[in-house]
Amino acid sequence: MSRLNYHHLYYFWRVAKMGNLTATAAHLHISQSALSSQIKQLEQTMNVALFNRQNRKLILTEVGQRTLNYADDIFSKGEELESLLRKGVVTTNQKIHIGMLSTMSRNFIENFIAPLQGSSDVQYSLHARGQENLLNGVANHQFDLALTNIEVRGTDEQFWQCQLLARQAVAIIGPPGLNLEQKSPRAYQHQRWVLPVRESPIRAGFDGFCALHQIKPDILAEADDMAMLRLLARDSGALAVIPGVVVKDELLTGKLVHYMTLPNVFENFYGVTVKRQFQHQIINELFTKPLVNN
Repeated sequence: MSRLNYHHLYYFWRVAKMGNLTATAAHLHISQSALSSQIKQLEQTMNVALFNRQNRKLILTEVGQRTLNYADDIFSKGEELESLLRKGVVTTNQKIHIGMLSTMSRNFIENFIAPLQGSSDVQYSLHARGQENLLNGVANHQFDLALTNIEVRGTDEQFWQCQLLARQAVAIIGPPGLNLEQKSPRAYQHQRWVLPVRESPIRAGFDGFCALHQIKPDILAEADDMAMLRLLARDSGALAVIPGVVVKDELLTGKLVHYMTLPNVFENFYGVTVKRQFQHQIINELFTKPLVNN
């Protein structure tokens, strides 16, 4: 029976962490060919493919990512042991890489990662991407999970695990003093608006609301980014169609006022991973922990 060679595993671990064979070889002061040979021996001994080699790039396979997770634990424990023996101190950290859609509400992201912020033994990183790059990052195991407000559908449904994490009601929000709280929807006829772009599900819901009540909105600006919508809502003097979580600070301070909740219009927030037999424990905990309602 073949036994795992931890020397080979260490070289795999360093390449997987750095993401580049040439740079890793230089850092370890060995030749690139020798380093590549060590990794190939590990793959042959264990009868697995740890990397997909695409256009001179090394992309972790799913087995490679799982191996990396184990290697992280193994060599982190080794570093702990060394720290204990040398200094009498042990530090323990788990690492999680989170991709997030670049146009999403940062307030939602902050709420989602709140359990990690209170943990002394978890280290996390956040990476903003467009939807396509975000999903590619999950597929290539660069991210442990992705956060997005776009449901993942299509031909790769069997590959993805897309879980609805929360849904936020969408409201009409604007500067104080407009005296619109108790009036009918037709009172919004002569207001100026800042809106999500037409491709947004939120915009589709607002357009349906306008069609139902025969409102022709006077559109001042459109944006596909929640951070920009927040700034426009705060500074333009126009009404905004936006989830309350995005402008929660402005609502609390009275800079903005909630005038109306749009009926049956929501922004949905999803957590996306690739389907694995064994999921990251921290991700499971985040997916099952209820979010604070904002």
